[in-house]
Amino acid sequence: MSDAPVVNASPLIYLAHADLIELLQVEGPQVHVTRTVAEEILRRGPQDPTAQILENTPWLRQVEPVQPSPKVLSWKLGPGETSVLSWALVHPGTVAIVDDLAARRCAEVLGVPFIGTLGLVLRAKRKGLLPAARPVVDKLLVAGMYLSERVLSRALALVGE
Repeated sequence: MSDAPVVNASPLIYLAHADLIELLQVEGPQVHVTRTVAEEILRRGPQDPTAQILENTPWLRQVEPVQPSPKVLSWKLGPGETSVLSWALVHPGTVAIVDDLAARRCAEVLGVPFIGTLGLVLRAKRKGLLPAARPVVDKLLVAGMYLSERVLSRALALVGE
């Protein structure tokens, strides 16, 4: 990786609400949050766990967004996804942490390395940072993340669960 990963709002929200924000550091000790994503989070209000974590976690580094890439704009993604993927395009090798399916497809087409919240859990398990993935995934589901039973079963099978 040539740069710290950059994260979109949904992984931040799920991980914050599940009290698992440290999983972001599976991709690097520092994680970038574009101002566009930060503003989306902060609109949730000062009592929101994600807003509190964003304001009080030194390794979550807020960065100014880059000019949106026309290649990304053509996908008509939300402002957060657009800022994250545009940032990653300008900073080659940067991993985009995104859950949105359209954003993931855009990243794939544009050659941007990406991972989602579930992928972070699986990577942490593979690295021996978690004894089991299932309890962590269960916390994320309680926090509002949606996974179909098929996706969940296939993912857990990848880590022997």
